[in-house]
Amino acid sequence: MTNVLAPYSESKLIYNGYANMNMLNNSMTFIIPVYNNMPETPVENPNIIESDFTNDNTKVYADVQTTLNIREGPSSSYEILTSVDRKVEMTRLAKGKQSGELWDKVQLPNGIIGYAFQSYLKEVPEKQIEKINVSAEKTTINKGETIKLKVEIMPEEAKDHEVIYTSSDSSVVEIDGSGNITGVKSGKATITVKAKENNVSASINITVYTPVSDLILPEDEIYLQKNEEITINPIILPEDASNKNLSYKSLDTNIVTITNTGLITAISEGETTIEVKTDDGEITKQVKIIVLGQIDSTDIEFSEDLIINNNIITGWNIKELNVSDVIGKINTKFEIEIYNSSGKKLEENEMIGTGSKIRLLENGKVKMEYKIVIYGDVNGDGKINSVDLLVLQRHILEIEKLQGVFLIAGNINKNGKNPSSVDSLIIQRHILELKFIDQGN
Repeated sequence: MTNVLAPYSESKLIYNGYANMNMLNNSMTFIIPVYNNMPETPVENPNIIESDFTNDNTKVYADVQTTLNIREGPSSSYEILTSVDRKVEMTRLAKGKQSGELWDKVQLPNGIIGYAFQSYLKEVPEKQIEKINVSAEKTTINKGETIKLKVEIMPEEAKDHEVIYTSSDSSVVEIDGSGNITGVKSGKATITVKAKENNVSASINITVYTPVSDLILPEDEIYLQKNEEITINPIILPEDASNKNLSYKSLDTNIVTITNTGLITAISEGETTIEVKTDDGEITKQVKIIVLGQIDSTDIEFSEDLIINNNIITGWNIKELNVSDVIGKINTKFEIEIYNSSGKKLEENEMIGTGSKIRLLENGKVKMEYKIVIYGDVNGDGKINSVDLLVLQRHILEIEKLQGVFLIAGNINKNGKNPSSVDSLIIQRHILELKFIDQGN
């Protein structure tokens, strides 16, 4: 409006009109129309060209001494929407690339969207990780168990920043990129969480506990002579069990005694039972002990190539062992009877396998009993073939476990441990005739 007197003249006319009608002291209600579906923010001026801007989503602040004007459009000719104090943070929605003066499109914390002179805007330095806290519901886990590592990142603005997970020993404890911890085998390892952007890190120690799953006794029945001593060597599964402590008990100490290391001493003739119990899991297994009268060393003599350990005889380096072969390697005054693992008495030319028993008798009374072990013959038929390989593999996979002397026969590499894939490989090489199993020590 070019008439500079208009504000005065028009307001005076309105005042006089209300005065003449005695309405100066009356209250009035002004109704401002609002339309449906109106946008929350004003529509931008059609003169604003989108190609003058690059989409952005950066935190910026007003780098001014006093206040910064936020305008309706990218020019000082546009109306001022509001002003903000220095250091006020806002979001830059679009960065200007106009010719001449550069203006950025910004959104204030209160939601107002407008334009600010680009030279007066500075990017807010990105918050970096300042501290990491790690914790877990427990620091001792079982082998095969998986738990989630809890990670707290500070400050809150940096919580989505990338971190790196590492294990000091992944053969003991594994951790994936999501913080899932898995126990692999018994032991201890340190889990570390480190910020990718700097050297901030935190660690936690994890212990893996492997519970005992089974206890296997190499023999289920042992014959001893009076005053004889032997040591039983139970196998605890799995091999990396954390607590391998055992306790031993003789059910009749008048017949045999046993120490806490498994040393059995035959006291007097008779039969009793030894109980072996694990501390972890309280698994109990038994072995039958038969104590017989002493035999004079001159009354029995074995071939030098045979190996006698307790009442187990190995060293049978004969491709197919039969009764006459066994008898030919024993010089004794006693009568010899041989039974297979099923208890059937074997005749002279019948084949002998693992688990067969050699009984020495005098006047029909058993004076001593020995058990035969042929390494690799784990099913007791006297042959070493694919059947034995299958039986051994089922044991390794814990489908059907070997017991007693069959367990000894499966430990082909003779390390006194639970049979493994190494023993399976030895059987395969024997079957293929690449290298025959050595039945000696």
